[in-house]
Amino acid sequence: MVLTIYAPLFASSKRAVVTLVEKGVPFETVHVDLMKGEHRKPEYIAIQPFGKIPVLTDGDYKIFESRAIMRYVAEKYRSQGPELLGKTIEERGQVEQWLDVEATSYHPPLLALTLNIVFAPLMGFPADEKVIKESEEKLGEVLDVYEAQLSKNEYLAGDFVSLADLAHLPFTEYLVNEIGKAHLIKDRKHVSAWWDKISSRPAWKEVCEKYALPVHALPV
Repeated sequence: MVLTIYAPLFASSKRAVVTLVEKGVPFETVHVDLMKGEHRKPEYIAIQPFGKIPVLTDGDYKIFESRAIMRYVAEKYRSQGPELLGKTIEERGQVEQWLDVEATSYHPPLLALTLNIVFAPLMGFPADEKVIKESEEKLGEVLDVYEAQLSKNEYLAGDFVSLADLAHLPFTEYLVNEIGKAHLIKDRKHVSAWWDKISSRPAWKEVCEKYALPVHALPV
């Protein structure tokens, strides 16, 4: 049974997509047009009751939330592709820890920057300069912690690439490009080296080439 990922073009969905590509798992995609409200239609709510993206279906099995999908794919296809969960319980603990850091400390200020700098102008909304300033400061503080961690390890969870690293790819891509704040990455020696390594992985390059986000679309 081929897996199906819904709304692959959006940044949050790309966490799941890059995991599938890294693990060499065949999958199909279904476009979900957020601008037309397709994520609020009954047939979509039937598989994602909150009307969010992405969703992965595996036969009759359904799972949503991008990081949960990452974990599911990495566990189910653990025997193929790179080991993205760690080889020991201690390594797995570090992977889970840094996945949580990404979700709770790194992502919120970066999402605020994305919405205010990239998408507010496209939607005709004024950017909140106070939020932009505060979010950049918060993200800088988080990246200072990353700099210390990456001075000791090649990747966040240790000296192996993991889901914790891959989870950062989609929105950090915004940060260094559309948001125009690459200095937050480049001004930190170890963070910059880490970003260069993970963003140059063939799987991520493939995702960027095949699943480019339309400029009129909103991230979720």
